[in-house]
Amino acid sequence: MAKDRVYNFSAGPGALPLSVLERAASEMTNYGGTGMSVMEMSHRSKAFIKIFDDTKSKFRSILSVPEDYEILFLQGGASSQFSMVPLNLISKTGKASYAVTGNFSNLAMKEAKKFGEISIAATSEATGHDRIPCQSELNVDKDASYFYYCSNNTIYGTEWQYVPETGTTLVCDMSSNILSKPVDVSKYGIIFAGAQKNMAPAGLTVVIIRKDLAGNELPYTPLMMNYKTMIDKDSMYNTPPCYNIYMLGLVLDWLMEQGGVEGMEKIKSVKAGVLYDAIDNSRLFKAHAQPGSRSDMNVTFRTESAELDKKFIAEATEAGFVNVKGHRLTEGMRASVYNAVPMEAAEKLADFIREFDKNN
Repeated sequence: MAKDRVYNFSAGPGALPLSVLERAASEMTNYGGTGMSVMEMSHRSKAFIKIFDDTKSKFRSILSVPEDYEILFLQGGASSQFSMVPLNLISKTGKASYAVTGNFSNLAMKEAKKFGEISIAATSEATGHDRIPCQSELNVDKDASYFYYCSNNTIYGTEWQYVPETGTTLVCDMSSNILSKPVDVSKYGIIFAGAQKNMAPAGLTVVIIRKDLAGNELPYTPLMMNYKTMIDKDSMYNTPPCYNIYMLGLVLDWLMEQGGVEGMEKIKSVKAGVLYDAIDNSRLFKAHAQPGSRSDMNVTFRTESAELDKKFIAEATEAGFVNVKGHRLTEGMRASVYNAVPMEAAEKLADFIREFDKNN
């Protein structure tokens, strides 16, 4: 790691690969001999259209996105999709089913209630969202237009280890684990993700949508929240988040150097395992998520004392491990080990956990 860099465990915006940042810096003022930054160029220019098309093509290839699916580069963050999904999909029956396994799926469920009849197919609220419901626990409305879930719960540190079988269109928020493993896109109607964890800086939202789902929006759907509008205009009804699309392209190049999503899957499980091993074999620390539901992206843990948690966070920060404080809803600690967080960072933090456990 560069000597002036900290170990950044932020839950989002998260760490970006150092080589990507260095490449972006080298191209900042003069991209490809154009004499200007990507930040300055028209989204209709030949230079940017090539960036856009290349990034879209690389994304399709890396995730093996079928040709009957459109890839959209939108704005508004993943939270905008909490409204966009029901506005475009719920008209089929006026009903949808949601799995509530964390804060963001809960927010999405509440938003969807504005547009139709929503049933909760499963919830982990009773145990503090420390586990993912198994397939047999899912109670999906037989008339649901779609089933919605969040594949990785950033705040609570849980992750779905299977793809739900629901008998209806599957919609998934993959904001915090997209590009960390292979995905069979054909099983889904819509996959969406905010970019600021594994893909690019905050400001870009990627949506993968099966094309036949577009065009069924509710009559009062705002123009900018209509999937068909965005598909017809290839994400360019208005100016897209140009620089973030460029950054996504650089991250995808880096990801291919790591062996693609197949290579990243092997790395991520080892990286998270280093931390869980240190936590599970300590006296002071306890992981929040139950085994079998633990996230490889967000490792959440705590001691039995809020004061000891505070001491750990302060000493970790002083030692160069930043953004390890847990979310305000859970407190405790959280180490987000997204794709760009190097193995060295996880190993060093695990050593720090063991040393803290020994000395306290």
